[in-house]
Amino acid sequence: MEGEMMRHPVDSLAWKNFDNVHPSFALEPRNVRLGLASDGFNPFGNMSISYSMWPVVLIPYNLPPWMCMKQTFFMLSLLILVQLHLGMTLTYTYNH
Repeated sequence: MEGEMMRHPVDSLAWKNFDNVHPSFALEPRNVRLGLASDGFNPFGNMSISYSMWPVVLIPYNLPPWMCMKQTFFMLSLLILVQLHLGMTLTYTYNH
C-alpha cells in the first residue's frame, strides 16, 4: 500500500490473499466482488420498544474507488426484524 492508506478494498492484504488462494477467480475481471455490511437500529427511535431492525447491504467492489462507496451503488438486500429480550444480541438470536 502506498503511504499506508487504503483507498480501495483492492489495497488490502485480505484482497491480495484471496487472489493468491483463488487465482482463477482473480484472473476473470467479470467476476463480481461484493462487500456485506449490517448494523442494527431501533426503527421507531423509542428505546423502550422491544424490536430492532438490521438492514443488510451489499456493496459492489468492482467499481472504481470514487464510485464503490457512493450510496447510489449500495444494494439493500435484506431487512431483519428482531424482537429483543433484555441482554440479547442478533448473534445470540440466530445461534440459539
